[in-house]
Amino acid sequence: MPSRAANYPALSEEAFIERASARLEEVYGPRRDEVMRRLMTLLMHQRSALDSLPRPTWSERDQILITYGDTIIDGERPPLEVLDDFLATRLNGTFSGLHILPFFPWSSDDGFSVVHYREVNPKLGTWQDVRRLASRIDLMVDLVINHVSRESLWFTDYLSGTQPGRDYFIEMDPETDLSQVTRPRNSPLLVPVSTRRGTRYLWATFSDDQIDLNFANPDVLLEFVGILLFYVQQGARIIRLDAITYLWKEVGTNCVHLPQTHAIVRLMRAILDFVAPGTLLITETNVPHNENMSYFGLERLEDPRTMPDEAHMIYQFTLPPLLVHTLTSGDATTLSDWARSLPQLPPGCTYFNFTASHDGIGVRALEGLLPPHDLQILLELMHRFGGYVSMRTNPDGSDSPYEINITYYDAMKGTRRGPDAWQVERFLCSQNLMLALQGIPGIYFHSLTATLNDHEGVERSGRLRSINRRQWPKEELDELIDSRSTPTREAFTSLKRRLNIRANEPCFHPEAPQRVLETPPGIFAIERGPLANGRRLLAIYNISDKRQPLDIAELAEGDWYDVLKDGRHWNPHPEERDILRPYRSLWLVQP
Repeated sequence: MPSRAANYPALSEEAFIERASARLEEVYGPRRDEVMRRLMTLLMHQRSALDSLPRPTWSERDQILITYGDTIIDGERPPLEVLDDFLATRLNGTFSGLHILPFFPWSSDDGFSVVHYREVNPKLGTWQDVRRLASRIDLMVDLVINHVSRESLWFTDYLSGTQPGRDYFIEMDPETDLSQVTRPRNSPLLVPVSTRRGTRYLWATFSDDQIDLNFANPDVLLEFVGILLFYVQQGARIIRLDAITYLWKEVGTNCVHLPQTHAIVRLMRAILDFVAPGTLLITETNVPHNENMSYFGLERLEDPRTMPDEAHMIYQFTLPPLLVHTLTSGDATTLSDWARSLPQLPPGCTYFNFTASHDGIGVRALEGLLPPHDLQILLELMHRFGGYVSMRTNPDGSDSPYEINITYYDAMKGTRRGPDAWQVERFLCSQNLMLALQGIPGIYFHSLTATLNDHEGVERSGRLRSINRRQWPKEELDELIDSRSTPTREAFTSLKRRLNIRANEPCFHPEAPQRVLETPPGIFAIERGPLANGRRLLAIYNISDKRQPLDIAELAEGDWYDVLKDGRHWNPHPEERDILRPYRSLWLVQP
């Protein structure tokens, strides 16, 4: 386990009861006491099986690898065993954490349509494989909480009118006006289902195989509390609340970020702080930036120095598309302005920074940041580089872009002028820049391997997101990593080296201060620190395909040492100007 700073504070039983009762009041009103009694019975029954000793939070050593359980296959061993071996032999000590995307039995959406929440897909391995990984690395597990597969037992119960699933879903009159509902897809919101009681219409935010659950029924909430605790028992250190934005439905509203949704997130946080302190909660909310920030719960803090009681981490959804815009336009102005606007977070909160994931590059987070003209240029460019654009339905019935489907490596194929010879350097610049930002970085496996667009995967599955979900035969991947001259080898070795340097630099602690420096449009630069001992770091990037003049003395005074060049002294003469070649990155420290 990586070393961290202070222990995470445990929540006393008295404090938990106070918090949980308040949250249940917000959600269930007069039924609060009944639900609270059932919740306490569940927690006290499960608590003995959980490690209730406070655990440390995070440090600069925290770096998370994001992957499917079967991204690497060898045709002989269970894929989770192959993944474990790859981590041990190729990435030993590089990552502190591992996000295995849903590894449960599923019926669609590559795992996000869960059939059995408490089972491991036998095609991947067993709970023993999961626990073995969790014993060696901090494990992030998805709580796919908004919806369930129509092949699940709960849905079978619903069809036959039996408990417990009979009341787990949201029936709706198809004539109901739902035009205000915010949609992440352009599929119908209500799905007709044949039951013993005749045809019923059920709420389905994402697809007709992903049926939304009815959290107005406390039985559903308690069911998921039990699943949450089960994952922690299996070794989960981080719980990812998938699609939490859409959890609570209320006709006449947009059905996103409703107060009941935030109350349930805060309840989950209180439960973890009580029975498994140090287990972290991260919300997955692919929405405009200000809406995303609301899941920290900062607006409820009376004292900004106190610890919030909602998510520990939020995904920094603005970063992936904004970095693509920055590096393809050669202009860091918008990136600098956005990074400068980020608030200093209180203790116990941090960002989860990433550039790529199993999903596409969401563009909703750019709303209010990029003019429509620049967004259109970006979408057309990604299409030229082999990508696709997924759409969503607006309240007026029109469609608008939701995400770009492309590998992050191919998103860096060129600039607005078209493809060029700088793809590898541009891609590595994007990753190096992300690694320096305040927060905890997540690296998607296909970024680690500079994977190309998988158009064959799209043709096989019929899903645009398959473009960035390739399965690597282990023998082929090993050959590409070990070859002398391949983008895979260059990306893998460069990122591994940079990650290992980062993990040993205290200025990259998630709570170390961050300041965006004033630079010309072709350069992005931040200062991390100073720390209590005075140490600080400059991270400087040429985000263009042109050589950029750089005068360190104009950015900050003093002598600097290049941690990427074994700590060599940088620019001993402040009056001397240096030229930063295209897409070069600098990490300079002042001890």
